[in-house]
Amino acid sequence: MSDPAKFAIPVPSKDPASKKPDQTDKEEGTSKLEVKKDEEKDGDELSEEDLQLRSELEMLVERLKESDTELYRPALESLRTLIRTSTSSMTSVPKPLKFLRPHFPDLQTLYETWPASENKSQFADILSVLAMTYSDTQPRGTLKYRLLSASLKPVNAPLVDPGTWGHEYVRHLAAELGEEFEYREEQEGGTSTESETSKVEVPGTIEDLRSLAKECSLFLLSHNAEPDAVDLLQELEMIESIVTLVDENTFDRVCQYMTRCVSFLPPPDDIAFLQTVHKIYTQFQKFPEAITLAIRLGDRDMVRDDFNAAGNPVMKRQLAFILARAQIPIEWLQADSADGEEEEEFSSDLLECLSNARLSTSFREFGKEMGVEEAKSLEDVYKTHLENTRASTSNVDSARGNLAGTFVNAFVNAGFGNDKLMVDVEAGSSWIYKNKDHGMMSAAASLGLSLLWDTDMGLSHIDKYTYSAEEYIKAGCYLAIGISNASIRTEADAALALLAEHVENKSVPLRTGAIMGLGMAYAGSQREEVMATLLPLIVDEDVSMEICSLAALALGFVFVGSENGEITGTILQVLMEKAERGDKELEGKWARFLSLGLGLLYLGQQNGSDATLETLKAIEKPISKTAQVIVEGCAFAGTTNVLRVQKMLHECDEHIKKEGEEKKDGEEKKEEPSKQDDAFQTFAVIAIALISMGEEIGSQMSMRQFNHLMHYGEPNIRKAVPLAIGLVNASNPQLPILETLSKYSHDNDLTVALNAIFAMGLVGAGSNNARLAQMLRQLAGYYHKEADCLFMVRIAQGLVHMGKGTVGVNPFFSDRSIMHKPAVAGLLAVLTAFTDAKGFILDKQHWMLYFLVNAMYPRFMITLDEELNNVPVAVRVGQAVDVVGQAGKPRTISGFQTHTTPVRLGTTERAELATEEFISYAAVLEGFVILKKNPGWESEDSRMQL
Repeated sequence: MSDPAKFAIPVPSKDPASKKPDQTDKEEGTSKLEVKKDEEKDGDELSEEDLQLRSELEMLVERLKESDTELYRPALESLRTLIRTSTSSMTSVPKPLKFLRPHFPDLQTLYETWPASENKSQFADILSVLAMTYSDTQPRGTLKYRLLSASLKPVNAPLVDPGTWGHEYVRHLAAELGEEFEYREEQEGGTSTESETSKVEVPGTIEDLRSLAKECSLFLLSHNAEPDAVDLLQELEMIESIVTLVDENTFDRVCQYMTRCVSFLPPPDDIAFLQTVHKIYTQFQKFPEAITLAIRLGDRDMVRDDFNAAGNPVMKRQLAFILARAQIPIEWLQADSADGEEEEEFSSDLLECLSNARLSTSFREFGKEMGVEEAKSLEDVYKTHLENTRASTSNVDSARGNLAGTFVNAFVNAGFGNDKLMVDVEAGSSWIYKNKDHGMMSAAASLGLSLLWDTDMGLSHIDKYTYSAEEYIKAGCYLAIGISNASIRTEADAALALLAEHVENKSVPLRTGAIMGLGMAYAGSQREEVMATLLPLIVDEDVSMEICSLAALALGFVFVGSENGEITGTILQVLMEKAERGDKELEGKWARFLSLGLGLLYLGQQNGSDATLETLKAIEKPISKTAQVIVEGCAFAGTTNVLRVQKMLHECDEHIKKEGEEKKDGEEKKEEPSKQDDAFQTFAVIAIALISMGEEIGSQMSMRQFNHLMHYGEPNIRKAVPLAIGLVNASNPQLPILETLSKYSHDNDLTVALNAIFAMGLVGAGSNNARLAQMLRQLAGYYHKEADCLFMVRIAQGLVHMGKGTVGVNPFFSDRSIMHKPAVAGLLAVLTAFTDAKGFILDKQHWMLYFLVNAMYPRFMITLDEELNNVPVAVRVGQAVDVVGQAGKPRTISGFQTHTTPVRLGTTERAELATEEFISYAAVLEGFVILKKNPGWESEDSRMQL
């Protein structure tokens, strides 16, 4: 209760007459409140020291008004010393500034009367500091006098560093520099409005402003205010100059802050930031950090220069592991001039790292360490005894049940090569024969998933089925060859050799198997041979839309994010020709994959897709709108570009009437009922997820939008919402998201429920999440009579236990900073199939679920010594904490546990070494990490002996 009493004491205000005479008329800049506060602080009279200081300051001001110029220099020096040496608490105004404040207008007029001289320059410097107290009535005064002081300096005299006046002064200057620069930009553009700010004329050119900004930035960088320095240089559009200002103590914090800013900047600034950070890292020889940025920028020359700049062969191997994880084509590392000779440069061990050849053996060893080497049976996953259904109904629709079993077995035992249904069986009793027709294709293809990344064993196992008389089994084998080679590169190039000849086959299943096998085996490799094989199929008018679209999709996988002009031109040409002919196929279900193939070429390329979008606008068919949405969504994938998200939301707000006769304003409708017209909205929802994923705040904001869309959207929008949620949170099972999806999985609209069940699998992929497994078991009981939904529940159960909890499908890696393009392509292809689940996944194209293979990657961290042998080391694993811009050296992980490598990392987890015995070559502990012994480290025993 003491607080009100505090404020009750000074209420009887002083009589205005008793105010000091010099204070009455010079209070223009302050409000009464401030004066009152000052009175409260001073009480009735000042202490003796303050009175003495005040009279001294007033005397110095009088000196400046006298005519004797000899007195000016010492008076200015004394003023400067008094202002600088005054110490006060952080929250109150320094005493000298407070006492000089009433004299400021007089001093300003006095300044105007002085002739230009060194004294006047010093006077301006002092006025610049005093102007801080008048910033509300005279904006940018501090900057104005600072620049005047600089212009009046004699040529040879050094300018006073702004930092000598202290931190607050520099921050003030920085703020005013930003305002002034913005004002001048507006004036140049002719958009400036008359306001308080425009009345102040500040001398100096833009260059003067920039050189002053550099001085301020130097001060801020040396005083742990790196974010302020970056912001100032960004405001003055000169961020490149920070490269010369940082030193080895500040560069790391600057780079971290700038990298985190990227997701909030509009293009081209985001690219400029990444390039600047890249320059800083190369300057300080931080190659792993530099190469991750080069990968983010997708810059071929940058990747090659970084790779070649590392002189240490061990560092080169570490960079090779990073490049292999991102599936960067090896051709990027070779100079363009001579093709044949360059390949010899890479030693065999470097090639092994670059081509991901160690992945299979390392993954199996990791599985052994984790104790999950044993193959799991279907019952281990389903745990049917825990479902609340009656036993009699469990065996309905066994063909569908067996098909689900095929996928579950494949996903759960992926990569271990020892499952009981496909690999470890006698030739006759294989699970393949428990499936019918098109089911056999998926069953044969599941062999490739069991033997994932194992190219040698894989081929010998798959080979025996390629001689089968059954067409579907052969087709499945072709797909299996592609799957087992995914993200691995071999000398033999078996996939191309075996599959290229079957692309022209008469049989549709064999053709599809071969085309998609190639697409998955070479995803992201940008191989010209694959293009030469598949491009003719897109142009060929005799082939069906199915083959044409799948060829486009396969090329989209292989050339993902490459902006390949030849493929783009071909796809656009086919779309235009078909539109001119009025081809009905463009309204069929396959056309969406043709558009997706086009979109994938521009994945993450931002404005690179402009020309393509313009061309698409010229096509007057419903497919055009869908294609535009897909291409634009892909182009801005992972950029969290707010304007594009708004644009996509805008696409969702049209209510399209189903009756073709009632035309809507400004919308061209065909006369027949427009079934396909609203497909673009389905993709717009997925595009929102695509743009906002990979960045925490963007993802949370998108979740709120999905909620609205689910409440108010049309059925075509609602069915896409669960898919979008699954994409944003792939392999990241957060409880609120699981709750939301669980709610949607009981929706009245079965398509929504179906997609929600699949999304639950996607969100929990490879996490073994017990809560999610329990939810899915309940759903299996709930939908035990609904064959389609039960099928989906089974598949979701398989996904949750993917790789027995060691494999994830999240498309971001390296501390969630790099978007893995082939992974995004795979996820998008699966989601596209689910936009019409009845037409694809629940029909004959269930093999499309295998597109997830492109996104599957082990969630391990394996530590190697310099000879690339496994070395067990203690590491701490915990939830990643964002420490960018925080003072000191805060912990980067929270709630950690200490394990010995190899360890499994969740999507939002981070690892750090728990011992100082080793130093890591990599900046981020993820995947393969090479360590070297710390030369300065002594074991405890040796210390004890000493």
